[in-house]
Amino acid sequence: MPYTSGEIRCAYSDPQLNALLASIPPGAQAFSRHFNQVEEFFVRAGREYLVPQLPIHHDVRRPEPERNYLDRLKEVMAQLAALLPQVFRQLTHLFDPADILRPSFFKLYRLEDRLYLYLLRADLAYRPQSHRVLVKGSNDFTPAYSTPELFLEASFIPLAQAESSGGRVQRFRIEPLLSSTWMDETGRGYFVQGIWMDNDLTKFFSRLFLPEGGRLYPFFPYACKYRTVCQNVIRFSAEQRQALPPQLDRVHAFLQPLMPEIEASLRGASFSEDNPTFRRLRLLVPEAMTGSWAGIRVQAYLNEQGQKEFRIDDPAG
Repeated sequence: MPYTSGEIRCAYSDPQLNALLASIPPGAQAFSRHFNQVEEFFVRAGREYLVPQLPIHHDVRRPEPERNYLDRLKEVMAQLAALLPQVFRQLTHLFDPADILRPSFFKLYRLEDRLYLYLLRADLAYRPQSHRVLVKGSNDFTPAYSTPELFLEASFIPLAQAESSGGRVQRFRIEPLLSSTWMDETGRGYFVQGIWMDNDLTKFFSRLFLPEGGRLYPFFPYACKYRTVCQNVIRFSAEQRQALPPQLDRVHAFLQPLMPEIEASLRGASFSEDNPTFRRLRLLVPEAMTGSWAGIRVQAYLNEQGQKEFRIDDPAG
């Protein structure tokens, strides 16, 4: 969704989709968790679902989607609500005019006087390696396909404020924790690229709060996004989600006074566990803050196309 100057805007939320989400009954269906070889997270349901042809184009100046798009999206969501009810229960639709093939859903969590936004994106773009084509696509519409896999991106984001009007949230203002993650530029002319420290900060934060010797690659529990520290989510039930904002709150309280030192330690250097700042802070992290990920295991394997993938085994379910 549109992200500008530390905010996420809720341009439109569809009442029919929200009614569908609100009607999801209690209960859970089995699914497995995976990452593909380029570190994209997906879940594999117990059976396939069908995705009809979706429009590719949308004028980003229009805050509301076409009804045709919403009707087709509702077809998909009705199937996913049955296949993965715990993933979508208690969420609200959020339309992003700039990214219509990744419908978004959210829920606000309040922890005393602090707000945390749970934001889930479901990626419905066609993927040749994962999807079975039913109807060929065109310049205007994606292929229709079937698949048991759903690519997801889910995070908790710390907020400074949630602005509402007419009983509906319209704007989420993100609480920044970092001054800037920009470092430098490389290349010349049309090939100039910015160099940012976001990936190194993600590794720093995640390794800092893992058990000693713990390795969960390609899963990073904490990520540098929106100039702050967000918590990546692979536990989706309403009960599991409820337990995550207090964890992120403790992480923020720990990191906030240390951020100038952490940023300085990564300027001009890639992350390494030999980083003196990392080694010093690792000794200061309470053991209770590293226990959440102790039972998770990552298993590498080759899929049917001979490509490397990773399965996440989590005793918490």
